[in-house]
Amino acid sequence: MTKRASLKKGAVTGTVKVTVGLVFIASVIIPIIRMFSSFTIEGAKAVIEGPRFLPALKNTVVLTLVSTAIVLVLAYLLAWCINRSDMKLKGLFSVILVLPMLIPSISHGMGLITLLGTSGIITDLLGISGNIIYGPIGIVLGSVLYAFPVAFIMLSDVLKYEDMTVYEAADVLGISKKRQLVRITLPYLRKPLIAAVFSTFSLIVTDYGVPIMIGGQTKTISSLMYEEVIGQLDFGRGCFYGLVLLIPALVAFAADILNKEKGTSAFVKKGEGRAYSKVRNRVAFGVCTLVSVFSILPIISFLICGFSEKYPKNITFTLKHFGDTLERYDGYLINSLVIALATALIGTLIAFVTAYLTARMRTPLSKGLHLLVLTFMAIPGIVLGLSYVMTFSGSAIYGTLFILIMVNTVHFISSPYLMMYNGFGKMNENLEAVGKTMGVSRLRMIKDVFLPQSIGTVLEMFSYFFVNCMMTISAVSFLVARDTTPISLMIPRLNNQGLIERMAIVSLLILVVNIIMKAVIGILKKDRWGYSAKKNTRKTKKVKVKI
Repeated sequence: MTKRASLKKGAVTGTVKVTVGLVFIASVIIPIIRMFSSFTIEGAKAVIEGPRFLPALKNTVVLTLVSTAIVLVLAYLLAWCINRSDMKLKGLFSVILVLPMLIPSISHGMGLITLLGTSGIITDLLGISGNIIYGPIGIVLGSVLYAFPVAFIMLSDVLKYEDMTVYEAADVLGISKKRQLVRITLPYLRKPLIAAVFSTFSLIVTDYGVPIMIGGQTKTISSLMYEEVIGQLDFGRGCFYGLVLLIPALVAFAADILNKEKGTSAFVKKGEGRAYSKVRNRVAFGVCTLVSVFSILPIISFLICGFSEKYPKNITFTLKHFGDTLERYDGYLINSLVIALATALIGTLIAFVTAYLTARMRTPLSKGLHLLVLTFMAIPGIVLGLSYVMTFSGSAIYGTLFILIMVNTVHFISSPYLMMYNGFGKMNENLEAVGKTMGVSRLRMIKDVFLPQSIGTVLEMFSYFFVNCMMTISAVSFLVARDTTPISLMIPRLNNQGLIERMAIVSLLILVVNIIMKAVIGILKKDRWGYSAKKNTRKTKKVKVKI
């Protein structure tokens, strides 16, 4: 290739990156700037001096810290049980423990009310009277249910690939379990644990589904923002609340980025097939059983509530509410499916192309584009939705499916992009050079080399977009019209109308759709790799070391 052609190709690459960057800036950064341009000192002072702000701020900080601590302890304990024992039903427990992440956070609050509220299933069985769930206790329990699966997946994935030969050597040398924990486990977990802390904290502090459902008189900043914007259409106060919620999210994002840039652990997966004691296996099985029951109880309550004649007065089984819900809200379900599928397709394509531009076509612009996409992770959905209201209200796209797909795409793009970026980074860096030598174009290389190698990641990206779009209520709450409302937004509306049976059915519909999507993705991945993986597994001999 001549120097002139090379310069022309570099200019084209730079133009593509600038174009992608400008699209991201127009769809996220400009709306955020537009929202905060309406911020005034007088407005902020009025909010701060109001009677509800400081108590809500205190509740937000305290309850989020308590919930985060409980989530991390449970997540590590369950990840340890799954990856450090020979107990039975590991696969089943792993599925059950992540089921809560397939329904909206507001559904967890509804499930807890059905179980532990006045005339709840458990409170009636135990003969408990009075209010035990509304308020701080309910917010903490709901937040734990909502955020636990994310932390569990993060820590379980880390423990799965830890180098176990280090522990085998420590056992041979007679090093106690306590010293192994301090000297081996904690240093290995430091960076992923910090990431889990900030991810969990950010997830809980920006959620308003649980507080508005089960908080009662206990308000948080996110629930106040929801009430001010949705209930009173006070965008000025909502802007200030958005700024308050953005601060901890940005701090968590910055801490996570700085933590990652220090490098990853050098541990690799070795020493598989250790045999653990029967006591450990029984304890692990008991802990997993207990937490799994707690995780699926709200889902069970949906079944009882949704298929009861009139909960809680008459729990006679009936399909009436199921049929009525499908008949009345089938349009909303179709809206959700269209939004989720379109977002998954468009988002996966954009994330894939952007990751290729930053990971495989490195230029001075690559790092800026990379950081720009990662920055979206720090913007809470409720803040992004409010910024879209203030930017696009009155425009031709406001209230259309287009703007809902657009906001969901940029809201959820950071994690799928990071999946693909890391995947591209693990591939041989000389592939393009080889293709260039052989006269193979980049598009052909992507089609015949990169896409086949990364198809599993692409499927996971698609699943991530789809599942989150089916559940989200934060980013889209302010942007819907009557004929574009997704079914997830029917949950708070039905709650306001007291139609709890239909609320339960809607939550179950979202759960079933997401389970089906996860199952389809699992089947596609198994068809792609299942045979070779199974074949290789049969050839592996395990050496067991008694602990």
